[in-house]
Amino acid sequence: MTKINTQRELTQLCNRNRDGSFSTQAARRDILSLAGRQLVELGIYNLPATGLKQKHVLKLLERWKADGLSDATLKNRMSHVRWWAEKIGKQNLVPRTNAELGIGRRKYVTNNTKAVQVSIDALIGVKDERVRMSLELQGAFGLRREESIKFQPQFAMGAGPDKILLKATWCKGGRAREIPVRTAYQRDLLARAAILAGTGSLIPENQSYKDQLKRYENTTSRAGLSKLHGLRHEYAQQRYRELTGWEPPVGGGPKSRQLTPEMKVIDRAARLTISEELGHSREAITAVYLGR
Repeated sequence: MTKINTQRELTQLCNRNRDGSFSTQAARRDILSLAGRQLVELGIYNLPATGLKQKHVLKLLERWKADGLSDATLKNRMSHVRWWAEKIGKQNLVPRTNAELGIGRRKYVTNNTKAVQVSIDALIGVKDERVRMSLELQGAFGLRREESIKFQPQFAMGAGPDKILLKATWCKGGRAREIPVRTAYQRDLLARAAILAGTGSLIPENQSYKDQLKRYENTTSRAGLSKLHGLRHEYAQQRYRELTGWEPPVGGGPKSRQLTPEMKVIDRAARLTISEELGHSREAITAVYLGR
């Protein structure tokens, strides 16, 4: 009897179905590869990708809970397991809500800021000019790392001087969006990006996204830079100040319970705007960036 390697089968399933951004695909491969290996550790052998059953899902979930993983991590992993079930035509195999699986609601609220800034001196220490430009774009427009690497100035600036457009293929979840251009610094940055990239992106012509991502990681590491997702937090907090006129909770500003009814209207409108500019569709997630 031919032995079936579940891990290999899941990797092949991922390779045949390249949904989502590069980072989403990479995370999916990693989690499903882990799932395949752990199913074997749980005594489930010779399971083809198409052989997934609810008992297998529950065994994995039980294992992950026993490992002490947070609700946020469990939720993330189950989203990949749902993708697996959907691709083999068993979309009803996994309960649609995490509550049915005993996974608590994800808590977004934090009143500890994660914002970071990259100083002029630190930027000078980034020797690769395309990586340096990606970092500036992350800070100036709240872009994700992948968006800043795939950024095409000519396309982004095609809608006029007051906003940039992001292609769906650059964005997490394939969700295109636009971001306002508000400052002289942003306009100067876009002009410099256009000169650097020409008609292409910030990925050199002879390189792939994966190549440039590795260059980004190595270059920023050598420059002593880390936690660069915090650039999005800094953008969100700056926008909150502009839109409300006061500091966000993570910056020492008033918390939700301290807002007057009039301030609550302004606060909600600002959070909805920031959520859209960051590429999210939920106001609740702004608590990660701003506190509550």
